[in-house]
Amino acid sequence: MTEMTIPAADKLKQRLIRLISNGGPISVADYMAFCLADHDGGYYMTREPFGTKGDFITAPEVSQMFGELIGVWVVSHWEALGKPAQFTICEIGGGRGTLMSDLLRAAGKLAPEMLHSAHIAMVETSERLTGVQKKKLDGAAPHMSWYKSFEEIPQNTLILVTNELFDALPDHQYIKHEGRFVERMVATHNEAEPQLCFTTGTGGIDPALLPKGHEATPEGTIFEASPARAALMQQISEHIRKYQGAALLIDYGSHEAGFGDTLQALYQHAYQDVFTAPGQADITTHVDFASLAQIAGSLGCAFKAEEQGDFLLRMGLLSRAGQLGAGKSAAVQEQIRDDVERLAAPNQMGSLFKVLSVTYPDLKTI
Repeated sequence: MTEMTIPAADKLKQRLIRLISNGGPISVADYMAFCLADHDGGYYMTREPFGTKGDFITAPEVSQMFGELIGVWVVSHWEALGKPAQFTICEIGGGRGTLMSDLLRAAGKLAPEMLHSAHIAMVETSERLTGVQKKKLDGAAPHMSWYKSFEEIPQNTLILVTNELFDALPDHQYIKHEGRFVERMVATHNEAEPQLCFTTGTGGIDPALLPKGHEATPEGTIFEASPARAALMQQISEHIRKYQGAALLIDYGSHEAGFGDTLQALYQHAYQDVFTAPGQADITTHVDFASLAQIAGSLGCAFKAEEQGDFLLRMGLLSRAGQLGAGKSAAVQEQIRDDVERLAAPNQMGSLFKVLSVTYPDLKTI
């Protein structure tokens, strides 16, 4: 793919170069954290990433059907939980608020009494995005609050939704070097004009944490592991196990643990070198859903893993598309068909994105 010219992200890039030059290489996880969450130059703190004018389009931005069908999922789980009088609907990393807006509108039509008993908790670290969400969701539900972290939400029955959250949490990379997996680090080269680059560290990873067959992998093989994702999955699972509830986690990744370098940067819908402009391009890695499911199961939760396309079709995507297109112009109907294809087709979002639902044990839901 042809690279596009990116305005220089001088401040954050030069700060990282000085940090590494003075203190030594940093982990890929630390590099991701700087690029995405640095208060002064982090991507989600300073840029508008979403939509056609941004760097990528998320499923909620493709069509209202995505959020509406998740609203159906929320209602079904609220009913399965016995219609609790007080409970929390939470989204972590809600972007521009599109998903929650569509979710609440659909849920309100199906079960208006649910919204009156629900506390809507939006967990968002970006002050800029918090402002966007508050404007978008103004009047969407009677009880709504914003929090900086998951730990701050009410300690009661929880129905949680995340979309493209876990991919943005920092990920460590390990590279096979001289027969063992050592941490891949970010360093600098060229003393005259320092630039960022990869290097190998000295610290390794416990071989017990590697997938089977790691002994036979060639030199240079990459393995990715994210303690940050594991910690959040543990918090979510423990909350569900203690207070009852359910979580729906949607992201791109794999249902099976494996090897490979999935670190990528995206700017204006095109892939870029991860060192080109720290803080101005979205930087992510694919999510290891197998490890998330293992954590949920180890804490006593039930879980179901499937592809996004299968999930949306199971929730009634085709029926909802037919309702939206009924009586509309040929152009509108064609757009709805295109949206269905983009969300659910195996060669588009349908297979790349995975869905992991985590529930209180023995919860009978659709």
